[in-house]
Amino acid sequence: MNDTPKIRFKEFTDKWEQRKVGDFLIVSRVVGHTGIDARKLTVKLWGKGVVEKTDLYGGSENTQYYIRRAGQFMYGKLDFLHAAFGIVPESLDKYESTLDSPAFDMKNIDGQFFLNRVTQEDFYLKNGMVANGSRKAKRIHEDTFLDMPISVPSFEEQVCIGELLVGLDDLITLHQRKYNQMINVKKSMLGRLFPYAGAENPQIRFGFSENWEEVKLGNIVSPYSDPVETPHDGYIRLGIRSHGKGTFHDYVQPGQELETAQMHRVAAHKFIVNITFGWEHAVAITNQQDAGKLVSHRFPQFSMTDSIDDSFLKYVILDERFKHHLFLSSPGGAGRNRVLNIPQMLEYKTRIPKIEEQRQIAGLLDSVNNLIDLYADKVQKLKQIKSACLDGMFI
Repeated sequence: MNDTPKIRFKEFTDKWEQRKVGDFLIVSRVVGHTGIDARKLTVKLWGKGVVEKTDLYGGSENTQYYIRRAGQFMYGKLDFLHAAFGIVPESLDKYESTLDSPAFDMKNIDGQFFLNRVTQEDFYLKNGMVANGSRKAKRIHEDTFLDMPISVPSFEEQVCIGELLVGLDDLITLHQRKYNQMINVKKSMLGRLFPYAGAENPQIRFGFSENWEEVKLGNIVSPYSDPVETPHDGYIRLGIRSHGKGTFHDYVQPGQELETAQMHRVAAHKFIVNITFGWEHAVAITNQQDAGKLVSHRFPQFSMTDSIDDSFLKYVILDERFKHHLFLSSPGGAGRNRVLNIPQMLEYKTRIPKIEEQRQIAGLLDSVNNLIDLYADKVQKLKQIKSACLDGMFI
């Protein structure tokens, strides 16, 4: 076994020592209240921390609770294999739990270092599987937990590792919060930039005063087709994700092509729908990256008239009202039996402004979407960095 990690702060060179969890943790059993009077806390799964417990049914006077202090480490005996670990925050100081969620005072070990170590699968799964009981009913008692091996560096190195990981968690939380805020901003804007049910115009305009016109979808789009022979030397196929999540591509290898003589080439700036999963909102507006990909007859495309901007139409088709219309236009049972009725889909009524206002609205919403994608990308990259740190900074 290695005695140093792959990733390390350059000022530390000493070997790590293999110790026991019990070398650093001391069980705390300060008697508190019964289940009737105790302010209760619980440990969330997957290292999500210690939180207040909402007891909808009250408690029992026969159940003994124990006082937990801020900074103590806790775990759930029955959910050890689901990484039910956390540290009691200041806001829950003197809250209580039963012995099924034991608490420990920590000595000579950094709390964040320890928490991040035990929430890794190679710790809690490997060590938790040695306990008695089936996987669904394993109860990890304190003695078993305290006897588990753990490799540790000097306390100073522990602190550096813990501070780095806390800093990454703070950045992830920050950008996740910004992402959530922009999602809410977008929802609010959609509600004001488009007329609500029964209204002729939206609440927010860009200096425009002309009334929005009610149109049928079939009056602003028309069928488009570019048939080609089915290739036998491999091709890139386009698919549409359900729930309005856009398009994707995958490569079809030679010999695995569809058993049909004809396919259809995708063009950019088209409205496209999967008639098999239209009821599940499998719709999109194609872009330049989609152009040239192939689809079967189950993916009809539609061109836009001069009265509709393709970016604006994207927000029309992603609306919940259109999703509901697609559901109603797809008769039959579940799954592949619910085939979209195209003529019925084209009967959908919506309201649209003049093309200039459409472009103003679409441009604003596209900018918001770009910010949403930016924050989502930052969160994903930060999570990847943290994952690499967890893999490389522990042994």
